[in-house]
Amino acid sequence: MSTPRRNQRIANLSGCTFTNALLALLMLLAGALASAQTPDLDVPFVPTPQVVVDRMLEIAKVGKDDVVYDLGSGDGRIVITAAAKHGAQGVGIDIDPERIKDARKNAINAGVGRQVKFIAGDLFKADLSDASVVTLYLLGSVNRDLRPQLWRQLKVGTRVVSHAFDMGPDWPAEKTEAVDGRNIYYWTITEANKRAARASETAARAGP
Repeated sequence: MSTPRRNQRIANLSGCTFTNALLALLMLLAGALASAQTPDLDVPFVPTPQVVVDRMLEIAKVGKDDVVYDLGSGDGRIVITAAAKHGAQGVGIDIDPERIKDARKNAINAGVGRQVKFIAGDLFKADLSDASVVTLYLLGSVNRDLRPQLWRQLKVGTRVVSHAFDMGPDWPAEKTEAVDGRNIYYWTITEANKRAARASETAARAGP
């Protein structure tokens, strides 16, 4: 027969076990929710050094009439610099909402909050057609996957500048320059690029 004291110990133990199980379940659910809310990142966030940012914008000859799109914009420094130093409009696109929050704060602190905007989203689903300059610091494989979209959406004459990674042999850079031990690659969209994009779309619609 159980004594009252023993029954109390059993009750306390059962309550403790239930509480621990409930806490473990809540932690599991919180982890799953956080995982669901965190986007899959194709490219880790690594800031472009400011000296490289400055030269990228100089190579692209960014001016007050330009609209600069930075794909994978991170803390926003490229479009913020384009606005603050060159008077351009800027759009940054990044899949990580935390980077977007940081970039918006940085733009306000730099006094260019009205000249630039930052969009949380997938750059492969973005409309880039308003850009006159596109800047990149992604990966070589991502650049190559992005290349058809650039050819299809960008206007002839749009300048494209990439930090560290080129576009592969099918689109060699017009200019390559080393800055602070890092390569910068430069292209312009040509009518030949537009024709290639249209031919690719026609072939895709035709199927095998």
